Amino acid sequence: MKPVFKIEKTDPVTWARAGMLELGRVKIETPVLMPVGTQAAVKTLAPDELSGNGIGLILSNTYHLFLRPGHEVIKKLGGLHKFMGWDGGILTDSGGFQIFSLSKLRKISEEGVRFRSHIDGSEFFFTPELAMEVQKAIGSDIAMVLDECPPPDASREYVERSMNMTTRWALRSLKAMEGSGQGCFGIIQGGFFEDLRERHAAEYYDLPFDGMAIGGVSVGEAPEETARIVACTAPKMPQEKPRYLMGVGMPADLVRYSALGVDMFDCVVPTRNARNGQVFTTTGRLNIRNTTHAEDSLPLDSGCGCMTCTKFSRAYIRHLYMSGEILAHRLLTLHNIAYFSGLMKRVRRSIIEGCNASFADDFFKSPENGC
Repeated sequence: MKPVFKIEKTDPVTWARAGMLELGRVKIETPVLMPVGTQAAVKTLAPDELSGNGIGLILSNTYHLFLRPGHEVIKKLGGLHKFMGWDGGILTDSGGFQIFSLSKLRKISEEGVRFRSHIDGSEFFFTPELAMEVQKAIGSDIAMVLDECPPPDASREYVERSMNMTTRWALRSLKAMEGSGQGCFGIIQGGFFEDLRERHAAEYYDLPFDGMAIGGVSVGEAPEETARIVACTAPKMPQEKPRYLMGVGMPADLVRYSALGVDMFDCVVPTRNARNGQVFTTTGRLNIRNTTHAEDSLPLDSGCGCMTCTKFSRAYIRHLYMSGEILAHRLLTLHNIAYFSGLMKRVRRSIIEGCNASFADDFFKSPENGC
């Protein structure tokens, strides 16, 4: 079923919006952060642990699932939701980020991208049509078009040429998705050139996408560059469609960019940082490896109601982590997911109550801003 997006409340001071994204059987409150489940799993957590902590929408990756186990296998086994035992929503990235991150293993042309698999070295040709075919086969709720994500230091000439090709790829992707019943989001590119971003947003404005994304940020640029591009691009995106900022998800970013009207985010920070011992709390970030936690009976966050914080002390979790026990990664990930889910609920509540500006001001003055 095609996504349906409704804006429930707009903050009177900022551009923040509280909305509802309906994906057939699933209703997602926005703003929302999607945990990343690249290979059909959010690392270390089971589906009920995600839903039990307020997660209703996750991101998986088309490129990786195409390589392993293969989209035909997933289709044969009933689609991605059934394959991974997940009742919530799934957005699949198209593989555009891999064009950037696997630059030594690919060659781009007008027709598509020739990749060499990072798993076994085999060669394959990924086109916009194939990217959409894979996403249709696995049955994600929202499919992203194939795009090229240029590096942050790319010249204007390169970025403009890439952007124009991304538009042509988007049109091919839209055509390939006709009749699928799945949602399809476009991706605005244009590097760090504001006029190109605005032009690309204008080119996409009237196309029949179900949502729009800002791509090509969080690729190694300075934070102020990200802020500049989001600030110039978000207001140019269709008001009535969900706005998705790809690959961004630090706590301060979620607060800052929600205030600019962004509705959807994805980021590996909650899971990746947990595996590195970093914990996000309402009093700031802590590192569980620090010796100060060796005899600490406190929970990770006294204000958190997650299973990790209600049952275990910092001392115990540190012991597990320093001993190399997998349970440490699970407990830290579970808490971080709960923290980020809770933060998005607080952002949404501030919009509903018409106090998003004061909420953001208080957040940036608090120790939590150091997360």
